Amino acid sequence: MIGIDWGTSSARAYRLGRDGAVLARREGARGILHVAAGGFGAELRAMVGDWLEDGEARVLLSGMVGSRQGWQEAPYLACPVGLDALAAGLAAVPFEGAVVRLVPGLSAEDAAGVPEVMRGEEVQAFGALARPDEDALLCLPGSHAKWVRVERGRIAGFSTSMTGEAYAALRGHTILGRMMEGPAEPGAAFDAGVARAAEAGGLLHHLFGARSLGLFGRLGPADAASYLSGLLIGHEVAAALPAAAALPAGGTPRDAPAAGEAVRLVGAGPLTALYARAIGLRGGSALVGDPDAAARGLALIGERTAWT
Repeated sequence: MIGIDWGTSSARAYRLGRDGAVLARREGARGILHVAAGGFGAELRAMVGDWLEDGEARVLLSGMVGSRQGWQEAPYLACPVGLDALAAGLAAVPFEGAVVRLVPGLSAEDAAGVPEVMRGEEVQAFGALARPDEDALLCLPGSHAKWVRVERGRIAGFSTSMTGEAYAALRGHTILGRMMEGPAEPGAAFDAGVARAAEAGGLLHHLFGARSLGLFGRLGPADAASYLSGLLIGHEVAAALPAAAALPAGGTPRDAPAAGEAVRLVGAGPLTALYARAIGLRGGSALVGDPDAAARGLALIGERTAWT
């Protein structure tokens, strides 16, 4: 089987064995924003055409490729949702030479009834589980970071924070960015931002401090990006940790995490390390999960799929 995690800006393709093992992988293919209308079939062939010619006849797609801006919209499933329901809800996509299916996204609502949605993260979440029936609290860092509560192997609900996108916008398009040099990194400046997020005043007030501290020589340009990152991630973690244990069906977290429960981070790289540091500074604990969680999740769904 071929599994593809096809997002907004890029795509990762996996050739998977019958046991779910990753036989081959490709990264860096074009995301949906770079594919012209009506061009997804050709893009798929450009991405994995040799695998198809080599006999692969089943393709499972997840992520924004199943959105309204993608190849074809796969309707959202309302939480709680398990692997069997996800496999039963796959959308068929016409494609010559292979059976192509789209994984649906998930929906929930917060306490005020405001909708929450995800596409692609649900596959990673299932792939990150150690057992198919376990309880877990997962965090998926990114432009739109997700905090996901899994209960007895089903995604009970989740919440989203636009932390990564806010960081990029603030750094690239506000006066704060003019005082920054270099990347955000773990260290004293990042820790100071996380600590500031725990203080009174709120995020909008705290953000201005990233400028005023620099004006008075208390925050250097090489540390400013790390401070901003710590401030934003710190606010996200502070909001999520006290409220992350129980997600009612179709709802958001409401109670504190169970004693000793670790947040399972899904992903890899510098951003995941920053989240682990922030969670630790806020009194929690974090475990970094498998960077190939998407591949494992696609394999698990593929095992449950009626391909004919």
